[in-house]
Amino acid sequence: MAFRRFLRGTVPWPTLEGAVREVMDRYDLETARVVFLEADNWLSTPCVVNDELFVKVVTEQNSLVHALLTAGRNLGAFSSGTEGFFERFDTPIEMAEHELEANERMREIGVSAPEPKEAFEYDDVAVMVLEYLPDFRPLDELPPEEVRDHAVGLFENLDRMHDNNLAHGDLQRENVLVSDGELYFIDATKVNEGAIEDARAYDTACALGALEPLIGARDAVAAALAVHDPDGLMAAREFLDFVNIRPEHDFDGAAVKGEIEKHAA
Repeated sequence: MAFRRFLRGTVPWPTLEGAVREVMDRYDLETARVVFLEADNWLSTPCVVNDELFVKVVTEQNSLVHALLTAGRNLGAFSSGTEGFFERFDTPIEMAEHELEANERMREIGVSAPEPKEAFEYDDVAVMVLEYLPDFRPLDELPPEEVRDHAVGLFENLDRMHDNNLAHGDLQRENVLVSDGELYFIDATKVNEGAIEDARAYDTACALGALEPLIGARDAVAAALAVHDPDGLMAAREFLDFVNIRPEHDFDGAAVKGEIEKHAA
């Protein structure tokens, strides 16, 4: 646990306070109610300002951890029979600007994502500001029947991203939010656009891994088949073992593979 805390790191309180005050100045806020989120997030310190702005503070340590995670993901991709396609960030501001850009691109192609506001540097950290979604719930907090209602839509949105040469790269239950009955996507990472087909298979595998504990392998694969043909799911199958060893995923890989193979046969 101490090692995990070291990896996440901490932002000195004066830096956090100064970053929030800078946000207040930029958005003409006379007062600010700041709630720091209880998130097991190694890549930023997130908070909400006045229930209107979602703010992430990204440090040099966060960008270092991202580089380490990227190296591990690329090794995992290699073990799945393909070259690594995840790309690292060199600085905190690159991380913040990429997330803004990814949100903007998703919105442009009709995939819902929080509205991007801006990214700026403050002292030695980067600060990213997004719209805060009221009354949202992550996918894993929905009852199974609601997850089933959204399952096909999850694959349809990913397919739209991929058809527009955009991949998510970090699809997990906590990164898919439901607000007013609509799916929103957050925390997309950087993927080599030249490897979009591999990224498509990887994102599909992640979506299957996210859905299986919530609605079961049969329904998860059935939802994927509403969007993908069996060959596409066979490509995703090659990434399932890699996805399943990641700490944010825990699903019955054998059951998912069995469902895919049944339809492919």
